[in-house]
Amino acid sequence: MLARLQSHSEPWDMVIIGGGATGVGIAVDGASRGLDVLLLEREDFGKATSSRSTKLVHGGVRYLEQGNVSLVMEALKERGILRQNAPHLVHDLAFVVPNYSWWETPFYGIGMKVYDLLAGKYGFGRSRILSLEETLEKLPNLQRDGLRGGVVYYDGQFDDSRLLMHLAQTAADHGATLLNYAPVTELAKDSAGYISGVIAEDAESGERFEIKAQVVVNAAGIFADSVRQMADPAAAKMLAPSQGIHLVFDGSFLLGDTAIMVPHTSDGRVLFAIPWHGHTLVGTTDTEIPGPSYDPLPFDEEIEFVLETAGQYLSRPPSRSDVLSVYVGIRPLVKAAGGGSGSTSALSRDHTIHVDQSGLLTIVGGKWTTYRHMAEDCVNHAITLGKLPDKECVTRTLKIHGYLEGVDDLDSFAVYGSDLEKVRAIAAQDPTLSEALHPALPYIGAEVVWAVREEMARTLDDVLSRRLRALFLNAKAAIDMAPAVARIMAAELGLGEDWLNDEVARFQAFAHKYEVV
Repeated sequence: MLARLQSHSEPWDMVIIGGGATGVGIAVDGASRGLDVLLLEREDFGKATSSRSTKLVHGGVRYLEQGNVSLVMEALKERGILRQNAPHLVHDLAFVVPNYSWWETPFYGIGMKVYDLLAGKYGFGRSRILSLEETLEKLPNLQRDGLRGGVVYYDGQFDDSRLLMHLAQTAADHGATLLNYAPVTELAKDSAGYISGVIAEDAESGERFEIKAQVVVNAAGIFADSVRQMADPAAAKMLAPSQGIHLVFDGSFLLGDTAIMVPHTSDGRVLFAIPWHGHTLVGTTDTEIPGPSYDPLPFDEEIEFVLETAGQYLSRPPSRSDVLSVYVGIRPLVKAAGGGSGSTSALSRDHTIHVDQSGLLTIVGGKWTTYRHMAEDCVNHAITLGKLPDKECVTRTLKIHGYLEGVDDLDSFAVYGSDLEKVRAIAAQDPTLSEALHPALPYIGAEVVWAVREEMARTLDDVLSRRLRALFLNAKAAIDMAPAVARIMAAELGLGEDWLNDEVARFQAFAHKYEVV
């Protein structure tokens, strides 16, 4: 990819700043329409929000309650398209809304029927009212005191950063050039003050690139405002960031393969407890914060809130000592018109496209589920803005890299889809690479080799946080695994003992932030 950038002399059709779900989705859409696309990511793909979601591909029951029917319908349609195009990464998940008051059963029963209706042909399964016995059969770990029954409905689940990697590979399969650790340091302008390209560098070598483009797309997510201020230092901020935390526990806290959805918590948010990669994931909060960060930290009151709320619904209330990992994501929410203050949980999850006077095209907001529709909308605007060849979007039916039907989502290797045999072939060549890297997690050395060779992993954080999900599942296990993983990486990258020692020390210091003490 770097060689391709070094040898590219013509202006690119489109340069995308940002390698999260939005930016990579745009790269897939543009490249599959035949455009010449370059994507530049300052850190690693999905380093910020796109690897820190609640792992759900969903319409958003809460948005239905807010009356945002159009967003729910769009998200439900996109949910169906995503399962159709990436069955190796997206699967159905049953959710139960436990009912402890007499009015909840009819209220949520009707609400979920509306949800089914809006999904139409893209439905994942029909909701229904459950008896007390049926509710406990699906969720034996549920708090029984006062339980009357429940309502079951169906939504989608996925692995966010694994999907992101497969989208990056899809973009590459269609000719896009994508680089991580390639920060854009400046926006270049022509004599009329119109953006004509970017100045970027390779963070590893320091090599500087002057890159010309017909259109520059700002898809920097939570950092989109800082890119806009590169073009115009006086640009008003578009984002009102808020953070949400997730606590991860052992799988025994939620026996079976059914999730819990709590529609109303004390802070007005929805709380989920879901099975994920053999663990139990509980979240999320919605806390306003002053600005974005690559490594946001949980507030103590957020941890206490999730523990307390989960304890009201689980027969075995979790404690701080049960937390295997805590991770924090920041939502790139678009400010309300007029900029008034108010709860970020009330802000829309719709996306916004803005073109400023210099011609910088910015896309902000949205959510993982609607990434494809956002990309289609953005590329349509870019074609008009940059006078690019006007070709139809093809991503509604575009199979995502690794496409494979009939995958058992309980198999930890399922996330590789059709690449699975290639990963197994690496393990077969060297028996040591088929051994588990840690007894608490299913990952093997061959996956580390694959991440370095095929998925642009450059650091321990890249591998243990986003190519494998070790840090998000069990921080202590990830810390323990780090030396062995670094040794495999160093051999692949041709790096010595100094890199290995520095990298392990850096990662372990960083990973301690995922532990709850």
